[in-house]
This record gives sequence, structure tokens and C-alpha cells, in this order.
Amino acid sequence: MNGGEVLRIVDAIHREKGIDKELIFESIEQALALAAKKHLNTKENPIVKIDRVKGDISAFDGEDPIETSALGRIAYQAARQLFVQKLREVESESVFTEFAHKKGDIVTCIVSRFEGPHLVCKIGEKAEATMLKGDQVPGENYRIGDRLRAYVSEVERRGTRVRVMVSRGHEDFVRRLFELEVPEIGDGTVVIKGIAREPGYRTKITVHSTNDRVDCLGACVGVRGSRIRNVVDELNGENVDIVRWSEKPEELIKNSLKPAEISEVQLDEAQKRATVYVLKDQLSQAIGKGGRNVRLASKLAAWEIDIYELGGDTSAPPASAVAVDGGAEVKAETAAPAPAPSEEKKNEG
Repeated sequence: MNGGEVLRIVDAIHREKGIDKELIFESIEQALALAAKKHLNTKENPIVKIDRVKGDISAFDGEDPIETSALGRIAYQAARQLFVQKLREVESESVFTEFAHKKGDIVTCIVSRFEGPHLVCKIGEKAEATMLKGDQVPGENYRIGDRLRAYVSEVERRGTRVRVMVSRGHEDFVRRLFELEVPEIGDGTVVIKGIAREPGYRTKITVHSTNDRVDCLGACVGVRGSRIRNVVDELNGENVDIVRWSEKPEELIKNSLKPAEISEVQLDEAQKRATVYVLKDQLSQAIGKGGRNVRLASKLAAWEIDIYELGGDTSAPPASAVAVDGGAEVKAETAAPAPAPSEEKKNEG
């Protein structure tokens, strides 16, 4: 292999893989040195150098030069295998360096193929990311070639490979969308205190302003709803409720159950259980379709919530949601007959 061929190989790999040329040169040198050590029975660990301008290869066993012709006849084939392995390691390190700092951020990816129910997406020039079935949003249909925005939930090394996981169903996907859309969240004036989400259906988010002159709800909604509309569009119409946070549990629970109007809240501090009373015409809205509203409110407020109709039969089991790890569980049906749950309103806090 002459110097011109070496330079052409390095340049081709640099353009195809996007790997720094110096790393490629070093990988070739290390592969040739390992192959020479194994096949030439050298006294010491060989040192191989490649001229960065001419591409000429020189090798030494201690202070004794190694004939490059001998190196070529015996070691090049073995060196090639070692170089391929080394190149994978360098490429993996390059991908990890590029995406490690993007964990917790949103990237644009292109669907390249399906692996069972999971998506494999291209991100950047030379990396792939996986979106597991559980990270996809129910109701969203994905096709090869689709461009998606997704949240980078994980970047980790696995042997010589780098595993990048992305998600559209993650709660922090919504959090990051608001951070990008609302400058007051980005600069810390408005703080997101909590998020509860059932992807594809509804998200509740509690916010708090650190500046009395800034309305946290108005900042998130934007002029004529422009900011919240951009978030909802990215979520393909998912309902988003922006809730004013309060350090008082009664107020937080009332706000979390909106758009329903709550008549009364009674707290059992010992069991962290809240008994909520609503008028009959608010009952179905407080519970939500499939129990979703009370379930998300329970998770958001971190209280077990029982809902009763005001003036109804309190001896009957209430609509109840228990805050549990990763969500909330609806435990029972309503205490009194109620009209069929109506479609939930969007974007009311």
C-alpha cells in the first residue's frame, strides 16, 4: 500500500463517516502496530507512523526499522480486520460525543425502518435512534421517511455501540416543548412544578411564577393562545391543561381537576386522601372520559382523590383515583348516576 492509497482511504472514510482524519490515521497506526507485533515476532511493541502529508508508512521495532514491504506482506490483512474494529470504536465514540449532551433535549429524526413494533430513526449524519413501542403516542401513525421531533431520553454505551433512545410519549417531551416555546420558562421566571400525561389523550401541567408581575398562565398560553397552540400542534391535538400551582393542597387539587368546578375539598392529611364534592352537572367533567381527569389530577397533586356528587349518597363508593408510581389508578365508579362523560375541553387551566 503506497502513500497515495493511504491518503485516499483516509479521505474516503472521513467523508463517508464524518470521523476526524487524525483519529483515522491513529486507528490505522494502532492496527498496523498490533498486527506487526503478532506476526513479526518483534522484540518490543512496534511503533508505526504515517506521514500525514505524503501517506508514507514507517515502522520501528525499538530503534530498528521494520521493512514496510515485510509489514505489507505479512500484516496488512490482519491490520485491516483490526482497523475495522478500531474504526467502529472511533465511530461509536464520535456518536456518543455528539449526542451525550443532547440527552434531555428535542431532536429531529427521520423514520428509516421498523423493527417489530419499534421505530428506528436516523438522527444527524451518522447515528440511529430507537423509539420503542411504549415511547410512541397512541393514534399517531408513522411511515418510513417521516420527519419527527422527539425527546432524547437515553444515550449510553453498549460495548462498541452507542444506544440512543428517543420518545414522543415521555412527559419531559411536553416539558421541553414548553421550555422552547415560552421564554419565561427558559429564563426561570415561570417554573414547571409538575406534569401528568397520558400520551395522545391529555396532559396536565402545573406552573408557578417567581415574579409577581408575570402571570404564569398567560405566559404559557401566549397572545391569543399562540404559544399553547404551537405545543398542541406538535402533540397532534392532545389536550393540554395548564394549571396554576399552589402550596395549599386544597387549591392545588381544585386547580388540577379543572375544567370542572369544585364545590368543596376535605383533606385527610394522615392518609393523604382528598374528598372532593361537585355539583351534579360537574361530576362527569371532574371524572373525565374513562376517569382520565381525576386520574391525572391525582398524579399531579400527589393525593388520593375521591369525588362525590354534592348532596348525593356519600355511603356509595366514590369516583376515586389513587396516586401511584408512574401514574394513578381509578378505583371505583361514581357515587350517583351521572350523564355520560363529555369530551374534555382543551387548554383550560
